Amino acid sequence: MSEGKPGWFGRLKAGLSRSAGSLSDGITGLFNKRRLDDAALEELEDILIAADLGPVTASEVTARLARDKFDREVTPEEVRGALSEVVAGILEPVAQPLHIDPENRPHVVLVVGVNGTGKTTTIGNMAKQLRDADRRVVLAAGDTFRAAAIEQLQVWGERTGARVVAQKVGTDPASVAFEGLTAAKESDADVLLIDTAGRLQNKADLMAELEKVIRVIRKLDATAPHACLLVLDATTGQNALNQVDVFQQVCDVTGLAMTKLDGTARGGVLVAVAQKFGLPVHFIGVGEGADDLQPFDAREFARALSGMAG
Repeated sequence: MSEGKPGWFGRLKAGLSRSAGSLSDGITGLFNKRRLDDAALEELEDILIAADLGPVTASEVTARLARDKFDREVTPEEVRGALSEVVAGILEPVAQPLHIDPENRPHVVLVVGVNGTGKTTTIGNMAKQLRDADRRVVLAAGDTFRAAAIEQLQVWGERTGARVVAQKVGTDPASVAFEGLTAAKESDADVLLIDTAGRLQNKADLMAELEKVIRVIRKLDATAPHACLLVLDATTGQNALNQVDVFQQVCDVTGLAMTKLDGTARGGVLVAVAQKFGLPVHFIGVGEGADDLQPFDAREFARALSGMAG
């Protein structure tokens, strides 16, 4: 860690400050020397739902407080503590690192998500972490509809020392994926990360495109892809739930990364996604820097989101 740079929890807390601030202000305003009665519980539930935590989580938090503190004066700190515990309980089962199986050489990770969610940056950061762990990595620039995506991946390749397989704009993405897997096999790479386009205007086109990518790489490895990572953008709030629905129909999503938590007051949506789908959460991002995507820690996230101290 560089001199003067805050640790990961500090950056996470800073990144979630908008989400935590909006929650904390609501809780403090509601529970300033107030007894916990039915009206207070209803208002609290509204605050939690407005923070994109989802109705199930909101109901669990208010039920816990009603059980322990009903008709007693309750402090904002006690409410934040209850929120942190409930959120941690929901998130701990899904906080799972992305497992790279050494039996699969290369371990193929198909990275999907709507355009603008930060897929390419996520792939670059994953490449850096894998390279730091002495893994050989190949990147396939399968978002062939955007020149910027191809160029961005090439920059990450230069930065991390990962090989990049790219073709010109408009090339069939399945062709790039096939070439990427061929190159990864030839170079005895540990991991192949495949970028993809994420145009949701026509779900049928997206489905056909991703199905073709999967079908083509299975000609080289019948078990690939070994993981399908869906990248979600926290700023989209409840729309993230719809995106999980769509991509689960399109491909077998095996895990999630949530980015841009630093740019929104809607970070609670990660809890709603975990509650509804139960998919493993591998990474969260609080910026675009090389160290701003980290493996997901449920308790750290719960504490940061609830505005608790470190």
